[in-house]
Amino acid sequence: MNNLAQGIGILGLGSAIPEKVLTNFDLEKMVDTSDEWIIKRTGISERRILEKETPAYVLGVEAAKKAIDDAGLKPEEIDLIIVTTSCPDYLSPSIACIIQKEIKAVNSAAFDLNAACSGFIYGITTAKQFIATGYYKNVLIVACEGLSKVVDWKDRNTCVLFGDGAGAVVLGAVEKEYGIINTEIGADGSMGHFITIPCCHLSDEDKKNRPHENKMVLWMDGGEVFKFAVRIMAHAVEKVLRKCNITMDDIGLIVPHQANIRIMEGAAKKMGISMEKIYSNVHKYGNTSSASIPVALTEAWKSGKISKGDYIVLVGFGGGLTWASALVKWNR
Repeated sequence: MNNLAQGIGILGLGSAIPEKVLTNFDLEKMVDTSDEWIIKRTGISERRILEKETPAYVLGVEAAKKAIDDAGLKPEEIDLIIVTTSCPDYLSPSIACIIQKEIKAVNSAAFDLNAACSGFIYGITTAKQFIATGYYKNVLIVACEGLSKVVDWKDRNTCVLFGDGAGAVVLGAVEKEYGIINTEIGADGSMGHFITIPCCHLSDEDKKNRPHENKMVLWMDGGEVFKFAVRIMAHAVEKVLRKCNITMDDIGLIVPHQANIRIMEGAAKKMGISMEKIYSNVHKYGNTSSASIPVALTEAWKSGKISKGDYIVLVGFGGGLTWASALVKWNR
């Protein structure tokens, strides 16, 4: 079936957050920092962290089951599973294949996609093409992140930022003129060295940036990333709106990657809008990379901040460096 005559939108949503809470006051006992310092610079009060021996994929499984149930489907009706992640539990098998096994989606193909914090919108963009051509009918996208496993807990500049979580959506055919109207994705690899997580190779620069014994940890040039994020968040939103001949006045809500409240405030100022138009839950969960947008979207939907027919914008930015945005006409 060719779905070009129909809309392609979100049929179901789900999210999963670890039970363990790590507050700023907990971090005060671990590194030289303070609750006041963290809140002032990031807006984060607490984050959720996986137990040490728990793999991240368990969150992805939970979020996937919720999204499929919310869509009114059975796992065997899923044709493709795309998992977005920056820190897979295994390089092989992929988290997508593990989730396929765990939820018994026996008829689906499965692969992982890494575009860091922009990954969820990269995943939506990819899934939309499969559905639009008629290749697949129902695509499950799971953003699954366990960043606590790659954080350097001795680096106060980064360990205060990140948390764990997963969010999922099922994409499929919806009413014409509803759903994912358009997306914008981009990358600039020349700035990729500003955020790195080593895996099978360590450059001399990587070693220099990691003074502690454990070198296989996340490192970030916070100042450079902040400047990039403020600029690119505004750029990505404005570009997808121009592609669709939609103005900011038409937008009911912007759901951005939850990296830092100061980034959101800076981007809002650039776009000439108030923070009331930007949904944020970064104070509760910190930066959960690609999971942050679907977790926030699920929360916004369940709390009644989005209604059928509303135009919303999803926007992500992060490692790679990458960025992505999506204009959605809410179909539920």
